[in-house]
Amino acid sequence: MESTQTVPINQKKTDKYPKSVPYIIGNEAAERFSFYGMRSILPTFLVAQFFNPSSNPAMQTMAEAQANEQTHFFVALAYAMPLVGGILADWFFGKYKVILYISLLYCIGHLTLAIYDHDLQGFTFGLVLIAIGAGCIKSCVSANVGDQFDESNQHLMSKVYGWFYFSINAGSVFATLMIPIIYAKYGSAWAFGVPGILMALATFIFWLGRRKYRKVPPSGIQRNNFLFISLYALANVGKKKKGESWLDVAKANFKEESVEGVKAVYRVLMVFAFIPIFWAMWDQNLSEWVLQAAKMDRTVFGIELLPEQVQTVNPMFLLSLIPVFTYIIYPFFDKLGLKTTPLRRIGTGLFLTACSFVIIALIQEQIDNGGSPTIWWQILAYFLLSAAEVLVSITGLEYAYTHSPKAMKSTMSAIWLLTVAVGNIFVSLVNSSIANKGFFAQLEGATYFWFFVGLMMAFLLVFMLVSGRIKERSFIVNEAEA
Repeated sequence: MESTQTVPINQKKTDKYPKSVPYIIGNEAAERFSFYGMRSILPTFLVAQFFNPSSNPAMQTMAEAQANEQTHFFVALAYAMPLVGGILADWFFGKYKVILYISLLYCIGHLTLAIYDHDLQGFTFGLVLIAIGAGCIKSCVSANVGDQFDESNQHLMSKVYGWFYFSINAGSVFATLMIPIIYAKYGSAWAFGVPGILMALATFIFWLGRRKYRKVPPSGIQRNNFLFISLYALANVGKKKKGESWLDVAKANFKEESVEGVKAVYRVLMVFAFIPIFWAMWDQNLSEWVLQAAKMDRTVFGIELLPEQVQTVNPMFLLSLIPVFTYIIYPFFDKLGLKTTPLRRIGTGLFLTACSFVIIALIQEQIDNGGSPTIWWQILAYFLLSAAEVLVSITGLEYAYTHSPKAMKSTMSAIWLLTVAVGNIFVSLVNSSIANKGFFAQLEGATYFWFFVGLMMAFLLVFMLVSGRIKERSFIVNEAEA
């Protein structure tokens, strides 16, 4: 039989986009500019302003470790907060109120950075406010896009999401090109003030569309969720019958469908257990790699780039590589009989991440020996890291979505973001140990990057042993058949 439209009789299919779309796209572009703009100069600013203002070579290693510790803690907090923001929106206040009011807190954070650019305690407080703001609204803004559509125009959703993600990368690219120049020419107050102005603009744009949005009301506290079911099962694990999963005992007090959904989440977590090491290394391209770039020959086609501007190649490579992998590389290997399953893609991505750090470690060895290698070597490392991002990040999001039931998809999105937080917490702790002359203080110069290469290879080996035993179940197929 031919498929039928699900559009109600009184609701005809339309090619008109929701009137709220321009406000959402404009808000996202300005917000991402503000976030990536301040983050682009954060590690170099912390070293120059607070941890080694006299540029004493004897203090540089410790100063960089302190800057990296604070930068990665900031990122970890920003990616832990989406879970909180999602709960606030879904259970209590709705997405619109959370985005609007938390954005005001976000603006205050930017203002605090600009005012306290000579006071470490005040500056750190500003970072915390920005992390809370950026994190809490992160889980709401993308979902708010989907909320604007109904049966009449849902066929336009993918195009709008395309523009939405384009605005994210556009904001990132322009910010990482412009803010380092402002920092170099006009100082830190303006360099942190301009992102604050953009965040205020983002909030204003969002507020302007207040009468255009379709606002989904909060649903209240959902009893049948991942946390409640897991805690109940752990508390009653002694009641488990032979042959049952430890989660099956929760079926006595929760919906069977929800318990099965939680089981699916734990299966995905077996894969996610290998993702934090990827983010621990990936996020160093916005901190440790920037500090390394400051010691390199950054001349590209006759133009000397600022250290913070080099990271711009990442989103550029990413946008170029996504269609290459999707339309060329994956189909090529599939035709050869080497099916590019999600687990194989992730494993390959982890390997490429290690390769990018091999290049960074070799660069650092030259720097440690007094050399000034060309920035083209670091750009090559960025290329490999961007390819790894396509293989790990995009595949991981797809895997989380397809291998979790409908009721648990939001939970999986939040847990995915938590893998970013966990990875950054680890790097923050390593740098804290270096700064305080602890166990990891032995990781000086190139040894630091070789440590992460070895760690990734160890994770990759375990991943190869475990991935073959992971049971895969696509809920897209099952839900479509239901």
